[in-house]
Amino acid sequence: MASSGPVLPAEDRRLSPFTGYGRTHWLAVADQLLLDAHRFASPSGARIALPGKASSSGAGSDHLEGFARTFLLFAYRLTGSAGDAPAGLLEAYTDGITAGTDPAHPEAWPAIGQECRQTLVEACSVALGLHLTRPWLWDHLDPAVQEQVTRWFQGVWGLVIPDNNWHMFRVVVGEFLASVGAPHDRAGMDADLARIEDFYVGDGWYRDGGDARRADNFDHYCGWAMHHYPVIWAAFMAGERGTARLPVYRERLRRFLDDFPLFFGADGAPMHQGRSLIYRFAASTAPWIGALADATPLAPGLTRRLASGTLRHFVERGFRDADGIPTLGWYGAFPPMVQGYSGPGSPYWLSKAFVGLLLPDDHPCWTAVEEPLPVEGPDLVRPLAAPGFVLSATRADGVVRLVNHGSDNHLLPGSTTSDPHYARFAYSTATGPVLGDPGGASADNHAGLWDPGLGLSSRTRIHRLGVADRYAASWHRPVWPGTAEPPSARIETASVLWGPWELRAHLVDAPAELALRDSGWQVADERAPRPDSGPSRATATTATGLTSTFVSLHGHDEVAVEAREGSSAFGPRSAVPYATAARTADRTVHVALIGLTGDDAPPPSVRCEIDGSRVTALFPDGTWVLVALGDDQAPGAVELGGTRLDGSMRYARLSPGEPPVVIAFRPTAEVTG
Repeated sequence: MASSGPVLPAEDRRLSPFTGYGRTHWLAVADQLLLDAHRFASPSGARIALPGKASSSGAGSDHLEGFARTFLLFAYRLTGSAGDAPAGLLEAYTDGITAGTDPAHPEAWPAIGQECRQTLVEACSVALGLHLTRPWLWDHLDPAVQEQVTRWFQGVWGLVIPDNNWHMFRVVVGEFLASVGAPHDRAGMDADLARIEDFYVGDGWYRDGGDARRADNFDHYCGWAMHHYPVIWAAFMAGERGTARLPVYRERLRRFLDDFPLFFGADGAPMHQGRSLIYRFAASTAPWIGALADATPLAPGLTRRLASGTLRHFVERGFRDADGIPTLGWYGAFPPMVQGYSGPGSPYWLSKAFVGLLLPDDHPCWTAVEEPLPVEGPDLVRPLAAPGFVLSATRADGVVRLVNHGSDNHLLPGSTTSDPHYARFAYSTATGPVLGDPGGASADNHAGLWDPGLGLSSRTRIHRLGVADRYAASWHRPVWPGTAEPPSARIETASVLWGPWELRAHLVDAPAELALRDSGWQVADERAPRPDSGPSRATATTATGLTSTFVSLHGHDEVAVEAREGSSAFGPRSAVPYATAARTADRTVHVALIGLTGDDAPPPSVRCEIDGSRVTALFPDGTWVLVALGDDQAPGAVELGGTRLDGSMRYARLSPGEPPVVIAFRPTAEVTG
């Protein structure tokens, strides 16, 4: 049942100088995905039974998922082409909906209910697809079948659901029911919409649910769920109710999109951070939604360059298996990165990226000449206070890095298990975290305490200290998986970005017998990265030149490179530079220069001085930085690079030709969150 790759039209480098892709390329990929998926359809078409390990929801839910998520792709394809689609697919989906919602049919879908809540997620895709394709599908159903469909949807009411983006699934289903005159719970929908409001934190960012006192969940769900569904609901489904709410959603989406292109590398790769990364180019959903709803600050050529670049990134590198089915991984299959809720059909949430097909072929997003991404312009560093990130984009290697002092996905109070897709100090468009080693000796971009009996400590709840300029800081309680109580130890970490380099400083309060393990980026490739190390420096370089560097500036005993296999979504062989420190006091300071670069050029020479728990550093361009760690700094004057700075401060930067940047000191008790 093998499939070939999509047959793509010739590139158009005049209109698309960066990617070569246009609307016809998107149509070709969509059609191939649909046709390949339907080779696994059940006889009635109600289930798409893809091979592979079942999700935690079971095979029946997985088969519905394969249908629903490809149906959403089909809906974008059909509606955006005014009813045109590959032959037979409209009939196949019509037959599938008819059989799937018939409880007497042997291929009926699972009922929407508490025993299988995942059906709510898929019901949302079915409802949105039916809304979009109404002139070609719903309006042609027999009235008895229409009633059968609406009865199946009624199961959404009263469900106890995860307190996150799931609230919008019920709103979308309810709005479809309202539009066809079927029973619906308007009060319940209003409550769900109100709960979504609780998740908005400012600057265009939504937290993906939960209680901000216990956790902060910032990731790609902000774009492909928290902006996607409210705007679609308001702009295209909800009539006057939506019209009243749309200005707020538009303003938020515009603000989000101001920064969002920075989350993509020059090769089209989206930032590799957060859960459900198997959805891949669904990361481009929000810019398309902005264009559809007149809610974008982005030029049309930039919108297409971002989206097409991401699509091309995965098409070129191969994201489908031999049968043409998207794998459970980043490129090829990679089980360690897959959450338990994901099954064989889950990757088809990448269908959301094809929402751009709803734009007509003469829309500027399809006709304008592509414009460069931010990473293809001058190097820049941008702080994002709402999610607790600082981004650094460098043109020479096309890589974007994200320093994380705000997003932890720490959902359960007292939990001692951390998620590598949230717990690391840094992520990028070119690397992935170490996976598949829970409680072991390895972690990238991490500072942990080593207990001989328990292994390496984890970073779980992140307590913010501040984000501004090139700086971000936080503290965490080191914990060990399986321990009943978190210890009293504390690690405070500050990051300062300088191009592709990060000055990373730790203040460790813990029993002296606990050693520290401090690490940099994991780089991966088909072949093992080349290690190199010296007295205070360790590097790992891939065959393409991508280089991870760890330079000890203070407080480490030994630096080395750990070679690994099967721990990165980016390649089978990887390496992580790291350092160890045998601590001799209960309070210690450790400082390193951490680099991720596109070549193996020597690291910059950085002069670093330690005064108690204050760190000052001088970079080669004459930039001075000061980082104050802990709560024991006395107020007063500080001289930095020959300039007197008055007052107590947590961070200061002096760069030639720029005014001083000073972040005032506040006790950590005021800012822990």
